[in-house]
Order: sequence, then structure tokens, then C-alpha cells
Amino acid sequence: MTFKKFARTFLPLMGIALMTVGCTSNEEPAEPEKFRLMTLNPGHFHAALIQKNNIPDLDENVFVFAPNGPDIDLHMSRIEGFNNRADDPTNWVSHVFTGRNYLERMLNMRLGNVMVTAGNNRLKTSYIHQTLSRGINVLSDKPMAIDTEGWELLRDAFQQAEENNVLLYDIMTERREVTSGVLRRLMQEQDVFGELVVGSKEEPAIFKESIHHLFKYVAGSPLQRPPWYFDVRQQGEGIVDVTVHLVDLSMWVAFPDQIINYEEDVTLLDARRWYTLVTRPQFQRITGEAQFPDYLRDQLNRQGNLPLYSNGEIDYLLNGHHVRVRVQWDYEAPEGGNDTHFTMIRGTRSNLVVRQGMEQNYRATVYVEPADGVTMQELQPAFASMMTRLQQQYPGAGYVEVPGGWELQIPDEFHYGHEAHFGMVAQSFFQYLRQGALPDWEVPNMIAKYYITTHGRELALQNASR
Repeated sequence: MTFKKFARTFLPLMGIALMTVGCTSNEEPAEPEKFRLMTLNPGHFHAALIQKNNIPDLDENVFVFAPNGPDIDLHMSRIEGFNNRADDPTNWVSHVFTGRNYLERMLNMRLGNVMVTAGNNRLKTSYIHQTLSRGINVLSDKPMAIDTEGWELLRDAFQQAEENNVLLYDIMTERREVTSGVLRRLMQEQDVFGELVVGSKEEPAIFKESIHHLFKYVAGSPLQRPPWYFDVRQQGEGIVDVTVHLVDLSMWVAFPDQIINYEEDVTLLDARRWYTLVTRPQFQRITGEAQFPDYLRDQLNRQGNLPLYSNGEIDYLLNGHHVRVRVQWDYEAPEGGNDTHFTMIRGTRSNLVVRQGMEQNYRATVYVEPADGVTMQELQPAFASMMTRLQQQYPGAGYVEVPGGWELQIPDEFHYGHEAHFGMVAQSFFQYLRQGALPDWEVPNMIAKYYITTHGRELALQNASR
């Protein structure tokens, strides 16, 4: 959309907004001004999921700045799909600006006060830094940095945010997964969990594994990924991508509301990376492109396939406790399968486990299992008492006894689904904006988790070269 055409639609809205404020009486105080979203280069479907549902704090006018190409077309088709669906349609009014100078136009026009970015990660950290430097808030998809140089720039970006009195926040949807909240709660139940063990590299106190799939369905349709998604120089390796969620949860669940200082509270121990082989027919099925693009030619093997370094593992100490996080990307889930997650948190009285396999119908499920030397009979009274308290937070929650422990049953109404989590995170961010600050632990913990992922990648590269 050209600026001339845009002006005819937007400027009258500005006049209406001004008249509304001017006509408000003292007896009827004006509602808080809504936030206005600017979406920058939305190459990932997560950008659209922010708008999957109407958000009360967000103005219906959204301003999109992007280069021409299939990425912006896919994004706009998703937004239109939300607007035109039969059940609970949204009412977004999109104003689209395309062209090579899309970033400069966004910064100079300043049509909104919150920038959302979810797409090509090679430029994302720079986008964030420049936007904050101009006094605009940023809500970013992960990862906000994909290498150590990016981490240095990101650390400076947080300083820019503080100097310009704006906020930078990343979209940690996995905190909204009900199992994450349950684990966080159970770790505070000392009669049941005890204390977090120190662990070892072989048996870490916290182990988190996430298995994803390159070909998948989103909102009932096959997900079409952009070709650049398969270039680790643009998307980033797996060890710095989904791993961000796992590192974040190791802090958020085990050390709630505590500041993590990357220099004092984190020690990297080991890391490794490995690839998933992607064939040309698989690439075509996922992207719609018949051939690998030229920028991937130097990464292909002799057979013409792509070794995609989408997998990684990091071992580190967090507040003196051993933690291991692992991410793996396979081509496609088995029939009837889905992405899976596994967590083991070891306590002195019990272990907290999350399983999400075929036995659980691919729904993340929490188990409480007595630790070595503790019997179920010993733990039963404290466990039953704990469940009574948990039911106050999750009405209808129950449990069944299974071999080796108890399986928690959380009602369906608390399983919101991954796509719904994006809007929930955005709403929390808008609340922080109204308050004028993030919780005091959020910024240092964001710096720490990206230190772990980016420097973990660096360690994995060093290990591979030995």
C-alpha cells in the first residue's frame, strides 16, 4: 500500500481519536489509550499468531513494514484468515508498506508504539537495537540473538531500552503451557519435592528435551516455511533457537522471580551440535520451492542433500545445579504423532517428570515419582495434601496412581494450546507497558539465557573442531 492511499484511511482515524478524547467529560474518564502495533518483516508464522484473537489493549489498526516477497504474502493471508473465519473472527485493519527501505520507513513514520518482529534472525538483533534506539517498544519472537556477536549487540539493546524508557521482551510461550506452571508450583512443595539436587553431568538436576518436526500442520494446514529457514546463517542453528525456551524454563520453573547473573550464576560445561539431513523433495514439500536456493549451495553434501544443523545440546551449571537442555528436529512426526517434550527435575523427595509421547496421546502430562530411597507410602500423605492445594489453582485437577508414582490430570480448560499462548504473552507485555517496567528479574535473565545459547553454540563449534 502506498503512503498516499494509506493516508486516506489512517488520518481520519486520528481525527476520530482526537475528537473522542476532546468530548470526554470529567464524570466519564477516558479509557486508557490502546497500543498500536507495527509488524516488521514477518517471515515466521509466529508474527501472525500475536493477532490470532482480538486483544483488548491493542488497536485494530496494525502497520506492517516488510520487503516484497512471499513472506509478507503468507503473513497477510494468515491475518485475513483470522478476520474471515466463521468462529470468533478478528477485525484487524492492516496497513502494509513494502519496499527495500521498509525499516527506515517504520522508524521515521512511527505509526505505532510497539514493534513486533518474528522472522529472519540474521537481521533481528539489529532490528531490535535500532528500534529501541528510536524510543519504540519491542516484542520479539525468539531467538533475539543467534551468535555471540548478536548477544553483545542484544546486551547493548537492553541498555538502549533503559536509556530511552522503553521495554524489550521476548515471547516465551512455554511459560503459558500448563505443565510449566504446575512444575513451578510443585517445586515449592518441599514436603513432596524436597530440595533440588545438585546433580551431575550424567544425571543432571534438570533435563529438558524438545523434539520438533520440519514438516507440520498449523491451524489445520501444512506449514509452509520460507527457504531461508533452512539457512543456519539466517535462521540460526537449533542450539540457539528452540533451546531458548528450554533454558528459560530452567530458570523460570526452578528459580522463580530470582535474578540470574550470567557472570556469577552460570557456568558452561559442554555442548554439541548435529544435523538432520534434508533431501531436495523434502525441501520442496516444506517450502514449495523445487530447488535449493543458491545461498544454500555451499552447505549441500556430495549427494545434493542439506545437512541442517538443527539439533543441539548444552550442559551448564545454574546456581550450582547441573542442567542439560537438548533440542532435536526430525523431518516429520510419525503418523498420529506430534512435537514432544520431556522434562526430568530431580528432588531429594521426588522427581517431577513431563512426558508427551504416544502413551500420553501427545499431550504433555506431569508425573510425580518418589526419589531413590523414598517410598510411595511415605510420600502419599504429603502428596494428597499438596493436591488439595493444587486444586485451588486448577479446579478439577486430579491424579491416578501409575507404576512408579502418580500421574496428574489437569482439566482440558487449562490446556490452551500453543497458538493461544502468543496472544496471552502479548497481553502480559501490554500490562508491563502500562506499569512502565518489567519485573526486575526479567532483563538480567534474558541476558543470561541468550548468553547460554549463543556461547553454548560457540562451545559446540570448538568441540567439533577438535
